[in-house]
Amino acid sequence: MNEIPRDGYLLRIFVGEGDKYGHRPLYEAVVLKGRETGLAGATVLRGLMGFGAHSVLHTAKVLRLSEDLPMVIEIVDGLDKIQGFLPILDDMIGDGLVTLERVRIIQHRAGKK
Repeated sequence: MNEIPRDGYLLRIFVGEGDKYGHRPLYEAVVLKGRETGLAGATVLRGLMGFGAHSVLHTAKVLRLSEDLPMVIEIVDGLDKIQGFLPILDDMIGDGLVTLERVRIIQHRAGKK
């Protein structure tokens, strides 16, 4: 099992649903690359509404103004692993916002199979 230190870091990546990396959705490519590089885990969250650097409103309302909803990828791991992943991430992301914050990991368990 992948051991995570109690003091970890949360890498949060904000991209658009329509953003691509090659022929694949960017959010999917980031998660797969994170898994390949041995990060502890990743979660993708789909936003209902948001805007970014260009102030274009993206929403999931019935009369959809946008098919490009906000996506947030969250990865928690130790600082060394996160820092090792940042150059890879930099090559993958054209437009987007990336944040890093310190977090206290309370519990991380793999369920019994």
